[in-house]
Amino acid sequence: MPRGALLHVPMEGMSDRLPLPGRPALFLMVRLGLPGLVAAVALAGAFGAHNIRGWCLLLLVACFAEMGTVVHRGRAYLRHRASILRWEGRWLQALRPLFRRLGMEESWLRSFLAWNNLRVEAAFRRDRARRTVVLLPHCIQLAACRLEVTQRAANCVRCGRCVLGDAVEDGLEARWDLRVFNRSHKAARYAREAGPDLMIAASCPDRLIKGLLKLPETPCFALPLALPHGMCVDTTFDPAQLRLAMETLALPAPERPAKVQPLQTSGIA
Repeated sequence: MPRGALLHVPMEGMSDRLPLPGRPALFLMVRLGLPGLVAAVALAGAFGAHNIRGWCLLLLVACFAEMGTVVHRGRAYLRHRASILRWEGRWLQALRPLFRRLGMEESWLRSFLAWNNLRVEAAFRRDRARRTVVLLPHCIQLAACRLEVTQRAANCVRCGRCVLGDAVEDGLEARWDLRVFNRSHKAARYAREAGPDLMIAASCPDRLIKGLLKLPETPCFALPLALPHGMCVDTTFDPAQLRLAMETLALPAPERPAKVQPLQTSGIA
């Protein structure tokens, strides 16, 4: 099978706009809509109920402060990312049971990831990350394959039967720091020890969100997996999206130094 035959979307004709895993509008509608509604009630109370005007104005200011973190972009967002992500994570988890009951849990999670990706892209598109790590899950490797790739991803022979081969080949060509993990806590530990400017990670939406909230100080561009055979078995994603994310958000790896030539002594007196 030729390289790239498994891609869902060919690179030719792709927009340089990074794809989002869902629509951020759902998360933003709740994240801004609920404080906005309370602010509207507080404003009406401030004009209509003079005896509680002070409390209504305090509530109005609190609502505006609550919505204010949404406007952070670029470097300002990166400076405050840890606190912003922890707080928005509380919004996500608090309302997750409600969306589960509505049968919209997957859409809710993907909307949160899309909002995260949108802000990470805005932060790194102009000033690309110097140190980037790519974290991939072991489950994208064909289940029947017995090659050991968690210790060394380059052990993959790129047979074309799963998407891991394309990602590994791209990583070898561009000298990415690409790692494959069979446990999410191992990936988180490596990311914490490596201390990159940016992570690009593929996993199922639930694990991606756990990773984001576990390492809120490290920006992460998230690539949710497709699960055609269920959780953790022959999962897949589009390596073209990974390539585009690396080209857009990360600086190229430095060239390897040429091999040192031995000192030539012939002809020297």
